[in-house]
Amino acid sequence: MTHHKPADIERTSMAIIAAELCQRGITIPPDREAVVRRVIHTTADFDYAANLTFTPQAVARGVEALRRGTAIVTDTNMAKAGISRPALSKLGSQVLCFMAEEDVARQAKQQGTTRAAAAIDRAAREHPGAILAVGNAPTALFSIARHLEAGLRPALVIGVPVGFVNVVEAKEELLEVCRRLEIPAILAMGRKGGSNVAAAICNALLYLAGDLTDPAARGWQ
Repeated sequence: MTHHKPADIERTSMAIIAAELCQRGITIPPDREAVVRRVIHTTADFDYAANLTFTPQAVARGVEALRRGTAIVTDTNMAKAGISRPALSKLGSQVLCFMAEEDVARQAKQQGTTRAAAAIDRAAREHPGAILAVGNAPTALFSIARHLEAGLRPALVIGVPVGFVNVVEAKEELLEVCRRLEIPAILAMGRKGGSNVAAAICNALLYLAGDLTDPAARGWQ
């Protein structure tokens, strides 16, 4: 059967994902299921069923924060563009990205670091309780870990950068810090990830928070 309506396409896609997970003998804990399936839906990559790692209550804490209107700060404008504006609006939230700001570029140059790391410095100053969603820059994860050690307490950390240099090490370091300090976190371990994955995780949480998991609730037909 060929589907043409967006809602039917999404529902059928999610049914296929559920069936294939079952065929592979993979069971996702109920509290994480919506996030894992949304990431697989975005990437068509079932490896995320294994490499997405959650600290205890990470999804619940993220949903609670979004229901309070907590802001999301991303490390790329690509991730920012992929996060659902209607869901943000319903919850009174917003998504921010400081990568292109002049003061961030200036700080990065002065300190000999990346814009992503400098952008996290700004987020820590201006939005210390935000959800931090990193899909591209491992240097941002190192910066988050440093700020956590110094007392920063974001509502949730999403760490899913993609790549080959410092990516695995940054994720492992951040996971250790988050577990030790009991900071809620969702990370894609290994090399895989990306801005689209960061946006998918944010959307999964937004849909849960706003009772928008069915596309009809988002106005789709």
